Amino acid sequence: MSDLIAGNKAPEFSLPDENGKIVNLKDLRGKWVVLYFYPKDNTPGCTIEAQDFTAELQEFEKLSATVFGISRDSAESHRKFIEKKELKITLLSDADHKVMEDFGVWQLKKMYGKESMGIVRSTFLIDPDGKIAHVWPKVSVKGHVDEVKRVLADLAK
Repeated sequence: MSDLIAGNKAPEFSLPDENGKIVNLKDLRGKWVVLYFYPKDNTPGCTIEAQDFTAELQEFEKLSATVFGISRDSAESHRKFIEKKELKITLLSDADHKVMEDFGVWQLKKMYGKESMGIVRSTFLIDPDGKIAHVWPKVSVKGHVDEVKRVLADLAK
C-alpha cells in the first residue's frame, strides 16, 4: 500500500457488480468514489459497514460520490446479501483478489495462531480525476462511515 497515498493515481480496475455488470474505475471520472474493501458478505462487521454506508448513501450522493464495496464473494453472494439486508450500495466481486493486491489490501493475516492471506478492511477515497484523496488502512467499523463522509465533505468543497 506504500505507493497508494493521497495524490497518487488509483489503480484502474474492471469488476463485476452483484448483477454481473462490469464497473470500470475510468468510467467514474468526474465523480468521487468511495471504495471500501471488506472480508465477507453476511458477517457481523461487514454487515454493519454495508448497512452504515447504505444509511448514508444519499449524503454521499449529494457530495457527488459513488460507494462501492469489494470482497472476494461472488456476484450471486453479493446479490443475496443485498436482498437479505436491504442494501442500496453496489458490491463488486474480486474473486481472484487481483484488485485487492493492486490496492495493497490482500495481506498476510494471523488469527488464532494461524497465518493466511486475506483482506485487510480498508477504504480509499478517489477524487474525480482518479487520484487517491484519502486512505483508511485497517478500518474499525464503528464510526467509520461518518469519518469517510466528513473527509469527503471537506475535500469536495
